[in-house]
Amino acid sequence: MADYDLWHHGDREVGDGLVDLAVNVRLPAPPAWLRAELAAALDDLAAYPDVSAAVAAVARRHGLPESQVLVTSGAAEAFTLLATALRPSRAVVVHPQFTEPEAALRAAGHPVTRVLLSADDGFRLGDVPDDADLVFVGNPTNPTSVLHPAADLLALGRPGRLVVVDEAFLDAVPGETESVAGQPGFAVLRSLTKTWGIAGLRAGYVLAGESVVDSLRAVQPPWSVSSLAAVAVVACCRPSALEEAEKLAVSAESDREYLVSGLTALGVEVLGEPRGPFVLVRLPGADGVRERLRENGFAVRRGDTFPGLDSRYLRIAVRDRETVDRFLAALDAVL
Repeated sequence: MADYDLWHHGDREVGDGLVDLAVNVRLPAPPAWLRAELAAALDDLAAYPDVSAAVAAVARRHGLPESQVLVTSGAAEAFTLLATALRPSRAVVVHPQFTEPEAALRAAGHPVTRVLLSADDGFRLGDVPDDADLVFVGNPTNPTSVLHPAADLLALGRPGRLVVVDEAFLDAVPGETESVAGQPGFAVLRSLTKTWGIAGLRAGYVLAGESVVDSLRAVQPPWSVSSLAAVAVVACCRPSALEEAEKLAVSAESDREYLVSGLTALGVEVLGEPRGPFVLVRLPGADGVRERLRENGFAVRRGDTFPGLDSRYLRIAVRDRETVDRFLAALDAVL
């Protein structure tokens, strides 16, 4: 099994003076209405956190019972909770994808079976081993940006198996299509940090069956979700916020198409059918291109830390068209 740096994330690519196309956080700062709500909550920080309002808000947002909701300190905490609470006989991680699930499983002492999807068929989701009782898959997947049909995900379900679907970027897909939230035998992870520019606040949640949620809650550290994160969850689940998120998703889709068009014009191979707020590209000498881009002021995400990929791959975050134009000019100069 190839050795990958599973703890490497896009934030390690950025640096002073670099335009950040390595991290998939859409907004450079929270919107004014969210900052105002967070500021108003500062006077309450002497009290211990209470996430009950956040749980209720998530339940209303998804039309699920509160017993099927667990608010977490970012979606990443959920991977650690799952690895700690569960005792799978065979855990499978479908790659390429966010490396935190495998890192958490291995840290908890679980062997991991990798199922590698192929760029040559657009990273189409296939079968996993029949005896797998815990399966992790992303949708849309980081770093491939592929959105798997819900029918393909549901086909992975079977009695005695928990399928964990990382939907951290699904609110960047107009209409949030292909979600499997609320399906029996599935646990869905959601993040609020990408769309709302609050990666430093850590706000996310799990949607799963009551028994799974109870197991995760039993190993979740007390007060792991801060008061401000709980406020953010309530605010971002309101209908007005969901309407704004939908507009941001439509805008991101247009900006992504603009980026893809520009990359294609430069002869850069864009893989799959991107649906997330980032794209995966494959080009000879990508590692050198990444370094030369840094010298020209742009940070992109290396691909060789994702199982199933190698040094020919780069992930590029979607940004506004003015930034994309400057990036494409820099890329053209270093190719």
